[in-house]
Amino acid sequence: MGDRETFVEWPIRWVRYSERLRVWVHTLLNRRRAAWWRIELGAGCRFWGRTLFRRAPGSSIGVGENCQFRSTVWSNPLGVTGPCILNTVRENARIRIGNRVGMSGTVVCAAESVEIGDDVFCGANVKIMDTDFHGVRFEDRCSGGVSAPVRIEEKVWLGVDVLVLKGVTIGAGTVVAARSVVTRSLPAGVIAAGQPARVLKEIPRRAD
Repeated sequence: MGDRETFVEWPIRWVRYSERLRVWVHTLLNRRRAAWWRIELGAGCRFWGRTLFRRAPGSSIGVGENCQFRSTVWSNPLGVTGPCILNTVRENARIRIGNRVGMSGTVVCAAESVEIGDDVFCGANVKIMDTDFHGVRFEDRCSGGVSAPVRIEEKVWLGVDVLVLKGVTIGAGTVVAARSVVTRSLPAGVIAAGQPARVLKEIPRRAD
């Protein structure tokens, strides 16, 4: 029985070792890419696959410590449809990501400002943007569109495929259900869902 257990466990151990090795290599390469794009990257950040960085001239991107960026299908049980992307599109735009933030195929795009607090979890394929990119009327389609800052406070959890649009603030500790579209600000400590997302209930306080 012992020999059979060893035979079965060996491939699993090899896969885990291989994954750790790939994460180490990806982290090294992504740190070099971040340095090339002049992105502030905190200590302890880890990368699964290639994160795409793009910083417009005169803009800034800052990432805190111990963040995780999962950009490959094998890095998340739900799978991701694309890599993590951090992108500023205009001069003076800024992206600020706090400590211990988790991203899986997450896209963050800023024309003005996107701020993400500490301990925020982003489910697979979340997209956060502070701009419409294009005007609504046909004659305005080639313009930059309307933009307004986005702020996601600490300990927020964004579910799978959540879309966060311009001008919203999501309060600390709030949970946004999968595939919701956040078009208006949400208070702290609630569960929200829908398209557009609305408050369903408050999160129960932990009993002391």
